[in-house]
Amino acid sequence: MYKLLNFSVHGNHQGNLVALEKGADFPFDIKRVYYIWGTDKNAIRGKHAHRKLEQVIICTSGSCDFILDNGKNKVTVHLDNPAQGLYIKHNIWREFTNFSDDCVVMVLASEHYDETDYIRDYEKFLGEVE
Repeated sequence: MYKLLNFSVHGNHQGNLVALEKGADFPFDIKRVYYIWGTDKNAIRGKHAHRKLEQVIICTSGSCDFILDNGKNKVTVHLDNPAQGLYIKHNIWREFTNFSDDCVVMVLASEHYDETDYIRDYEKFLGEVE
């Protein structure tokens, strides 16, 4: 359903750096990157699944919780480490909430934006993953 990816951190007294490279750090080629910030603590974002898109989600600052659902099991993953990415395959319902005030979430996606890839109705999602 998901996997936590641990990225190499290069650091010294000047700070830390994580470099993400195509083919080395991801199970897919990155076609789209976006980020989200300034979200109210109790807002619920996401509320959808993808038919083929895969994502790696990195909380570059602060923290939030991802609720992942494959139609049979739900799991909550707490993100608060910028050296770790949450890899989500397709056909997983996702919601995220519990945002810290300083939360910044960066998403790296395997496909360009395509509205037809989204499943935005939970009951329809359940019907497609059975």
